Amino acid sequence: AHARSWLVERDDVVAGIDQLALFGRIAPLVLEIGPGMGDATAAMAANRPEINLLAVEVYKPGIAQTFSNLARRGVTNVRVLRADAVEVLRTVVPPGSLAEVWLFFPDPWPKRKHLKRRIVSPEFAELVASRLAPGGSWWLATDWAPYAQHMLRVVSQCPALANPHAAGQGWAPRPALRPETRFEKRGLAEQRAIYDLHLTRVPAGPTS
Repeated sequence: AHARSWLVERDDVVAGIDQLALFGRIAPLVLEIGPGMGDATAAMAANRPEINLLAVEVYKPGIAQTFSNLARRGVTNVRVLRADAVEVLRTVVPPGSLAEVWLFFPDPWPKRKHLKRRIVSPEFAELVASRLAPGGSWWLATDWAPYAQHMLRVVSQCPALANPHAAGQGWAPRPALRPETRFEKRGLAEQRAIYDLHLTRVPAGPTS
């Protein structure tokens, strides 16, 4: 495979996500937000050949590196869309169409003046929930404790999402699907804890 077969242009999804056109098959559709350099993306897609993975990234050098990682593993079930993930969820992804959403190690924007740039917000949680199929999963991870607490607060207040681990502290055990990323290795090297969250779409919850 080569870069052209993995790359999805914004114009390719103006009318929505046509899985047959993009992937050549219909399969459970997973959206990854911010694959970064794509090392974990390639590993996760290789381990889950039964899914169609659409990775949405704005950072051009990251996309090039993702292609390199996909090529090295011979992955064929990934397409990479260069776009803003929130805008894609809002305007391209149909309600109830995603099997899973992955958001691993998003930019924590640690400075107080930048907090509003964090992707996880009440509005965003509602948007993700509305795009998940009933019973679908949203996986999140961060190594930034204040952001982890913020994420947990936000998702706990979204009526369309259920936390299977709410009876404990709310954190999920590390999912088998997620390999160790270079961001995670850096966080662990700096002795930061890794926080995982797993939410599921409430079947009878509200949609928008």
